[in-house]
Amino acid sequence: MKDRSLSTLITGGTRGIGAAVARRLAADGRSLVLGYLSDESSAVATRDEVRALGVSCEIVQADITTDRGIADLFEAAGPITGVVNNAGATYRYAPLAETPADEIRKTYAVNLVGPTLVARAAVSALAEGGVIVNISSGAATLGSPGEYVHYAAAKAGIDALTKGLGLEVAGQGIRVVAVAPGLTETDMHANTGDPGRITRMAPQIPLGRASSPDEVAEAVAWLMSDKAGYVTATTLRVTGGR
Repeated sequence: MKDRSLSTLITGGTRGIGAAVARRLAADGRSLVLGYLSDESSAVATRDEVRALGVSCEIVQADITTDRGIADLFEAAGPITGVVNNAGATYRYAPLAETPADEIRKTYAVNLVGPTLVARAAVSALAEGGVIVNISSGAATLGSPGEYVHYAAAKAGIDALTKGLGLEVAGQGIRVVAVAPGLTETDMHANTGDPGRITRMAPQIPLGRASSPDEVAEAVAWLMSDKAGYVTATTLRVTGGR
């Protein structure tokens, strides 16, 4: 029988930061359910990698911008005490006035509306207590002018969600926290048409480099652990000082 005390759902859990979080939580002995949107080969590879660490892992194809997708995730997960609200996306780097309106709507759906609905479902799923870790972004406080102001605004909404919901459900034994990564070595930059962005942006970071997904995953693992038992309704920045 699955150990409910160590069972976690990760949305967008099969690539980039999500996959790093999956590996890190698996090292803590957590059984996992990993949501993904469309990249089945990466999902299968991450599932197999996690299973090789000796824990149970299932993958679920689901779109968090739909009610059905969110229901499928939580039905597959069953009894849990942890949710990592990680799924999100960016589509291009451009000034706001040059960004198509439909793309702005899609960005909010994926990065704010969907995660808010996941958090809503998580409160019911964590009826006996647990932890919700939202993945925000350092962009939430920097604004990201000339790149993706709308994405930064959506992530600022995640910070507000974390604060408000954390206060709302503290009495239910549920902690709600967020991690805000800064410049991170993932394929997001290439996928949005700027593969050289890390090299170009790294000198602007006080620590002089981008983070690895594993460094972000360490912050998530700590926040989910009992060592962070007095931490809620707050966002931890993992931004290299920026």
